[in-house]
Amino acid sequence: MTLRAVATGIGHYLPERVVPNSEFEAQIDTSDEWIRARTGIERRHFAAEGETTSQMAIKACEAALAHAGLSAADVDGVIVATSTPDLTFPSTATMVQHGLGMTQGFAFDVQAVCAGFIYALSTANAYILSGQAKRILVIGAETFSRILDWEDRGTCVLFGDGAGAVLLCAEESAGAATDRGVLAVDLHSDGQFRDLLYVDGGVSQTQTTGHLRMEGREVFRHAVEKLAETAHAALARSGNAAQDVDWIVPHQANLRIITRTAQKMGVDMDRVIVTVQDHGNTSAASIPLALSVGVARGQIKKGDLLVTEAIGGGLAWGAVVLRW
Repeated sequence: MTLRAVATGIGHYLPERVVPNSEFEAQIDTSDEWIRARTGIERRHFAAEGETTSQMAIKACEAALAHAGLSAADVDGVIVATSTPDLTFPSTATMVQHGLGMTQGFAFDVQAVCAGFIYALSTANAYILSGQAKRILVIGAETFSRILDWEDRGTCVLFGDGAGAVLLCAEESAGAATDRGVLAVDLHSDGQFRDLLYVDGGVSQTQTTGHLRMEGREVFRHAVEKLAETAHAALARSGNAAQDVDWIVPHQANLRIITRTAQKMGVDMDRVIVTVQDHGNTSAASIPLALSVGVARGQIKKGDLLVTEAIGGGLAWGAVVLRW
């Protein structure tokens, strides 16, 4: 028998405020048509004043626990992927842990920007396979609206806020490619590309929060190439191939990146979960948000083979293959 980390609960939270593309037209030189044509984004959600990353993460976790039919007392650990924590420290995860009423287990943050959820999922999987935990909440949560430069039309229209959570639980399996749970992980990073996507502030360097900066064309080029490669690598490790995939659940950054990556993988778009039009780029929250929406829509069903992949600042990128 083989131990697997199986997704047993899923949930998400989006702030109440919905911001359509048209809202930017009075502030900067852009239009709804321009944004849609280049990104596929139609609207996004922004956190309310005083609404924090941890608060959104708590609500996503509560939904995931309800979906699994479990309580916070059943959970051994909390891992939050975020680049927009409430505070420099303590970790957002400890705030989520407390907000859920947990006094047991462990909690910590993972920071890999848009690839953060992939890294957090990989970390939780390793804890479960090593026997150090049986149930872990894996969360992606972001308030990217707090680090945007509202005069930079190339970036401020791209991002949104939100949170998604997955409950991973240890289960015994046959050790085959048909098992439920995480089947393979593929992770990469290369710091030589740090200037392509970064925030120009930080505790050690500037003592400021800073704003997001991006070289859009270069990020696009790297994204299409690296996402397809990492997805194929993870599939090969899992003992599956592209034709076996029921759903690709990609990082929701840009519809053109999503489409091009699917083409390079040889997967039709009718097998890709797409939510970027409604959420924009929610960084580490985008994959768990898309997973939750896919389940709620009835698209993702138990036993489906999924590939999730993401790339973010660092550059950091990776993929996870799991059977739902």
